[in-house]
Amino acid sequence: MRKNNSKLCLMISAAIILVALVLSFTGHGMNIGIDFSGGILFRYQMGQQFESADIEAALSGIGYTDTPQIAKSGDNQTEAQIRIRDVENPDDFRASLEEALGEKYPGIRFLAVDRVGAVAGHDLVLNALWSVLIAALLMLIYIAIRFDFFSGMAAVFGILHDIILMCSVVVIFSAFIQVNSTFIAACLTIVGYSINNTIVLFDRIRENLKKHGTESREAITAISVKESWGRMVGTTVTTLIAIVTLYVLGVPSTKEFALQIIIGILAGFYSSTQINGYVWAYFAERGRNWKIANRQASIQSSKKRAVKTVNSVKKSPNKA
Repeated sequence: MRKNNSKLCLMISAAIILVALVLSFTGHGMNIGIDFSGGILFRYQMGQQFESADIEAALSGIGYTDTPQIAKSGDNQTEAQIRIRDVENPDDFRASLEEALGEKYPGIRFLAVDRVGAVAGHDLVLNALWSVLIAALLMLIYIAIRFDFFSGMAAVFGILHDIILMCSVVVIFSAFIQVNSTFIAACLTIVGYSINNTIVLFDRIRENLKKHGTESREAITAISVKESWGRMVGTTVTTLIAIVTLYVLGVPSTKEFALQIIIGILAGFYSSTQINGYVWAYFAERGRNWKIANRQASIQSSKKRAVKTVNSVKKSPNKA
């Protein structure tokens, strides 16, 4: 039988979340990007078609370490819109940027500079939270109907665990991961994806309940995890191959999204194989014991009533 490591895994998850909370309360929380904080928008006529990588290299060369947002516009895609976070001396920064870009694009011409607000505002974040909560509620209802209520509780616990764990890892590695609007998309993607392996496991648990109904729920979970392990590993690895390829070959904006998805997928696999099934087993075993205790109490109560009835009959006078 496969060893139950759920308590150890929950302790590891709790430790990661605790570290993230401490960092957040000490002023080292998420590395908020320009989608949330706003920034400066530079517009240039490059004089020819250009590569975004050249602008990123120029920004990096003058000491800008965050991920910029670069868009092409104009009839021939020769206008560059460069969105960055606020800098201390915008005029000096602009002069350095133009000097760096002018080495490769001598026809560059400054058009305008604007201060822009946050794209991902309060309403967008609030709507994303509502989306997660509504999705969790609907999944609870669906899984409770298809399997049982305890399965629904365990699945929702797994979804919330994966989202919180992904956010915690993003906080811990804030020096390398910047949070922009793609982070919200990543969270919503993980909500849909992380349930897959859990459904596979619960389907196996349902089958094994028919075969090994007398076994403890923990033992049935261990058997089910062992039987569905290969399928869950295959699904996860196949998905990771595609996402890692996107991370390696993609542009900075897609790399941010891909990295957050990788973290979420790993968290989902971890919770599906080590935590969710045992959460179901915990509640299901207690529900089973409660039913058995109620049944025994009902039997004992019936026996007591029967004994009282017999004794009352024996004590009553013979009216024959």
